[in-house]
Amino acid sequence: MASAVEPKKKNNVMYAFICSILASMASIILGYDIGVMSGAALYIKKDLKITDVQLEILMGILNFYSLIGSFAAGRTSDWIGRRFTVVVAAAFFFSGALLMGLAGDYATLMLGRFVAGVGVGYGLMIAPVYTAEVSPASARGFLTSFSEVFINVGILLGYVSNYAFARLPLHLGWRVMLGIGAAPSVVLALMVFGMPESPRWLVMKGRLADARVVLDRIAETPEEAAERLANIKAAAGIPEDADGDVVPVPKRRSGEEKRVWKDLIVSPTPTVRRILLATLGLQFFQQASGVDSVVLYSPRVFQSAGITDDDQLLATTCAVGVTKTVIVLLAAILLDRVGRRPLMLASSGGMVVSLLGLGTGLTVVGRNPDARVPWAVALCVTSTLAFVSFFSIGLGPMTAVYTSEIFPLRVRALGYAVGVACNRVTSGTVSMTFLSLSSAITIGGSFFLYAGIVTLSWVFFFTCLPETRGRTLEEMGELFGAKAAAGADEAEDDARRETDSSSSRLLG
Repeated sequence: MASAVEPKKKNNVMYAFICSILASMASIILGYDIGVMSGAALYIKKDLKITDVQLEILMGILNFYSLIGSFAAGRTSDWIGRRFTVVVAAAFFFSGALLMGLAGDYATLMLGRFVAGVGVGYGLMIAPVYTAEVSPASARGFLTSFSEVFINVGILLGYVSNYAFARLPLHLGWRVMLGIGAAPSVVLALMVFGMPESPRWLVMKGRLADARVVLDRIAETPEEAAERLANIKAAAGIPEDADGDVVPVPKRRSGEEKRVWKDLIVSPTPTVRRILLATLGLQFFQQASGVDSVVLYSPRVFQSAGITDDDQLLATTCAVGVTKTVIVLLAAILLDRVGRRPLMLASSGGMVVSLLGLGTGLTVVGRNPDARVPWAVALCVTSTLAFVSFFSIGLGPMTAVYTSEIFPLRVRALGYAVGVACNRVTSGTVSMTFLSLSSAITIGGSFFLYAGIVTLSWVFFFTCLPETRGRTLEEMGELFGAKAAAGADEAEDDARRETDSSSSRLLG
């Protein structure tokens, strides 16, 4: 009698789902920091009497500080494992939030931003990488998008905190808004102990028995678990017949780290070059779209649109947070059903239209400073909500999902860290120049500029990003031309052999 076919293990998908939620909690803290600063900035400027330039630096410098964390996270995650790197991120978040909450002057506030920024770099890098490595291929897009979902939940909580504590005394309100962000960090650090280690990291350390246990719990079938283990072993350079509980791993030779940099940056293969180009382009355009100008400076944008009451400003800002959170949840559901490319192209196209509407509305309001123009104000609010909606349905969650799944195992941590670095530099540049840019070309002109950049991003996405839905991490090289590159090399070798043969015949 034939044995029954092993059914898909729905409880395994649920286990991977829970692991992804736990890892993505780091993103809540990051989102909270982004969201709470948008409202707290109004009161920090009044209380500490700082200039617009100092405020720009305070808002945007965190992104540059995060570069330290993102590159350190790559090494840390390869050293102590993916899940304990989440604990490191939580420790930095906790310390930074306390420093900002207790800050008595601008210098201490900047120190707190530095510490929190390092934590941001850790969180941005490790949460999507860990989630991608514990997710089954059929649900990887959905689960990896949790990072962006929780960033948006954190942003919404930050906006709500602004609204809740805005009525406290000036010197106390913004400090409570910032300091309360330390509490979730403790919860995050404790929850990590309920997470398994990444099976790919375990294989890299030669711990095959531990990797099998994790794969058996997260794969949908035993066959998938066995296949994934074989693929990961091959990617890590472990012989196929090595089958003990703990096996020796090819030692990293002297200068191995330099070779990883060489393989990724200095002299990459055509396939890795394409992957790196796709990563850098995606990470750059996500932030060059001007999303941070909307999220961080939304009260200033709405002030420019003619909404001047503090309560109305914060309430409208909360509406932005609610919209982003609801739409990014929809995106998480659609990622593995619709695919990456369709969502990306629809997202960037809608953002262009929204930015043109926002720029038009702000320009009309700016040219009529003494007269309220209701339709222009409504256009500004509607365009802002449309912009964050289109961003959250595609470009927002897609960046982490796509970048975390396309790199080969050997350069994955470093490649993702390089992508995050590009993302943070671009974000910091946009955040630290928005007020100055608005003064130079008007606030409406700033959003027209962002619309032009997003138009270029649509062209880039269309030409450079293949669909990755349903592919295993080990199959990504084929999408980016690995087979074509190998075929070209073989054809070149054949041609060389034919030439050598012809020469021999002529000489004979």
